[in-house]
Amino acid sequence: MDRALLGLSRLCALWAALLALFPCGVQGNWMWLGIASFGVPEKLGCANLPLNSRQKELCKRKPYLLPSIREGARLGIQECRSQFKHERWNCLVATASQQGTSPLFGYELSSGTKETAFIYAVMAAGLVHSVTRSCSAGNMTECSCDTTLQNGGSASEGWHWGGCSDDVQYGMWFSRKFLDFPIRNTTGKESKVLLAMNLHNNEAGRQAVAKLMSLDCRCHGVSGSCAVKTCWKTMSSFEKIGHLLKDKYENSVQISDKIKKKMHRKEKDQRKIPIRKDDLLYINKSPNYCVEDKKLGIPGTQGRECNRTSEGADGCNLLCCGRGYNTHVVRHVERCECKFIWCCYVRCKRCESMTDVHTCK
Repeated sequence: MDRALLGLSRLCALWAALLALFPCGVQGNWMWLGIASFGVPEKLGCANLPLNSRQKELCKRKPYLLPSIREGARLGIQECRSQFKHERWNCLVATASQQGTSPLFGYELSSGTKETAFIYAVMAAGLVHSVTRSCSAGNMTECSCDTTLQNGGSASEGWHWGGCSDDVQYGMWFSRKFLDFPIRNTTGKESKVLLAMNLHNNEAGRQAVAKLMSLDCRCHGVSGSCAVKTCWKTMSSFEKIGHLLKDKYENSVQISDKIKKKMHRKEKDQRKIPIRKDDLLYINKSPNYCVEDKKLGIPGTQGRECNRTSEGADGCNLLCCGRGYNTHVVRHVERCECKFIWCCYVRCKRCESMTDVHTCK
């Protein structure tokens, strides 16, 4: 028991140091909740979590949402790493030993690049997804299924609303309340533009969840005739949402670093083209991520494993930035051709295989 209390006090002290290093206004602190080494936030209490003052207040009023907030952060981090695992920027996050010395996503969290845009969008989407799932599962008292989709339907088409439709509007409302920091509370032109960009990308992430809502139906009738269908709306898998946001990342819009009444495109000949609320926006062009930059925390691609035969982002030509690659042989030993012998054990052969592994120079 004493050892557990000692561990908890050490964890609280660690997060106190983190909060001292990163002021309350920094939006990305909450993302630390999504890493496995953080522990159980419910046991630490709202005051000891890496949240800004508004988030702590919301946490105190709705402590039962903490597991959903943690799951939302975990979803966002996991999907970011999955979408970019074969690219020069592979959505690297800080390790447990770096807690309190850098933001979770390092330089990219405040760089104003396309990568910043994707991080904010996928994390906001993760929060919407996890909170909405908790509502549908009946884990919270103030939300449940979408009550607006419980009556009506189309008699002529032979279906009616039923089941439990995901209340994505509640998830989006909570995500806005928890993440969106008012622009009027900031100082400096640069910070206002960056914050406006981050707020827009938060909303673009939420819109991706809403856009991919699908209609699921179940048939009723004699011998499966499907004379009548009960239908409900459900969120898509978060992997599918991640793919949509990755496509938005590939087609993101660069905006001017000067903001007047509203944001506008950087290219003067494109300024009449409206910015859609589901576009991802960025201010600064991305570095190439090829070479290590210790000052910015960019590890470079040296030593990364690549695919010699691929022409895509994971191919040695692109991933290694033209520097070439090394090839070494890896020996694998595993059990194979296993058979059950009566009675009662399994006999296997010992198989060896050799695999070529290519890593960037």
